[in-house]
Amino acid sequence: MTLTLRATALSLALLALLPLPGYAQEQPAAPDNPPAVTDGDAPAEAADKATDPEDLYSDLNLFGEVLDRIRAEYVDQPNEKELIRAAINGMLTSLDPHSGYLAPKDYSDMQEDTSGTFGGLGIEVTMEDNVLKVVSPIDDTPAAKAGVLPNDFIVQIDGKDISGLSLDDAVAKMRGPIGTKIKITVMREGADKPIDFELTRDTIAMQAARLSMEGDVAVIRLSRFSEQAFVGVKKAIDDAYKQRDGKAPKGIILDLRNNPGGLVDQSVYVADAFLKQGAVVLTRGRIEQESSRYDAKPDDLDKKIADVPLVVLINGGSASAAEIVAGALQDHKRATLIGTRSFGKGTVQSIISLGENGAMRLTTARYYTPNNRSIQAAGIQPDIVVTENVPDEFKGHDEILGEAALPGQIGGGTEEEATKGSSVYVPVDKKDDTQLQYAIRLINGEETNPAYPPKSDQAQ
Repeated sequence: MTLTLRATALSLALLALLPLPGYAQEQPAAPDNPPAVTDGDAPAEAADKATDPEDLYSDLNLFGEVLDRIRAEYVDQPNEKELIRAAINGMLTSLDPHSGYLAPKDYSDMQEDTSGTFGGLGIEVTMEDNVLKVVSPIDDTPAAKAGVLPNDFIVQIDGKDISGLSLDDAVAKMRGPIGTKIKITVMREGADKPIDFELTRDTIAMQAARLSMEGDVAVIRLSRFSEQAFVGVKKAIDDAYKQRDGKAPKGIILDLRNNPGGLVDQSVYVADAFLKQGAVVLTRGRIEQESSRYDAKPDDLDKKIADVPLVVLINGGSASAAEIVAGALQDHKRATLIGTRSFGKGTVQSIISLGENGAMRLTTARYYTPNNRSIQAAGIQPDIVVTENVPDEFKGHDEILGEAALPGQIGGGTEEEATKGSSVYVPVDKKDDTQLQYAIRLINGEETNPAYPPKSDQAQ
């Protein structure tokens, strides 16, 4: 058994050292003008020096010796598989805050999260006075087709009372394999008795983008960069035209505040929706296949909205893919950025499948904006700084330093690292949303600022 465990540890350790391809990543042509090497790239050069194989195997033997001692002498019988997984995770997390090991369930959850789809009923819910309340059924889903209505209170799932369950636990019970059946019982205002619904779970697409019209201004709230991001933004733009009988909105506000990021390709598609040409983002890794350039291309969508003014809202919670979009639109002078400094995550992770053993998430590149900026640990500065009126109970707790505060962040950015926090507070009520209201007034001509509209002749 000892030999088997040592062999497994050795195989997994060597696997982690191999330059494997990333999960679901495009492979465009290499950049025409790759980013210049900065002082922050020196650690990568040092890492290129190969470790003496004898030293490597000696360290692996040390690992095997420690594992044997744990198995033989730990006070309780350890779970050997979990020990190996913990060791792998420790190796990966020692690299930077974004690398890590994904156990099979975590990998499955991550795939569901990035796909933006799951098996469920199609109900948006919230918790009100410890009771699960339907906010809205999603169109053309099992819940909507069966007649579930907004403001229904879900009191039972499969005949069992759900009082006392957390929101997450209740949602987890309603999700499940596509095609499986579930019964929910709701209380409805005006109904004499509870109403039962027999439903069959189906594929549900989580809405990544939402449109609201603020007068003649289209506000598109993009909450995440799942596989539903671009289609959601495109639909929102199309819907804005439909609501105005085919007329273009007076302006578009793309709200990326507290958007944690997601898929790189989706960030490229969303930026491309507003750009007709030029680089969107450049990535540069230690190996050639991780260095790429992603370009915008002319299409009917960017032609349709070419003359529509664009404002992008960002704050301390706008990270990763959200920063790719904001940086591209800022560098090309297509949009005016309003809000506070973004998070500052300037690296790209590849998800590398390990088969039935889950996956590893490995930082494989830094990304650069079209103007060759790496915003790692620095974030993107808005063109117009507008802060929110933070309630007294949140003051002092609404700001985060972002990437710069994470232990082990790899540095290497071209901008000065952040030293002060950036707020993540966004009011629930739109009329109290200082950043949003300023952007609306700016588009409507009720406010003026030299940064709006951006001067396109400065684009690079």
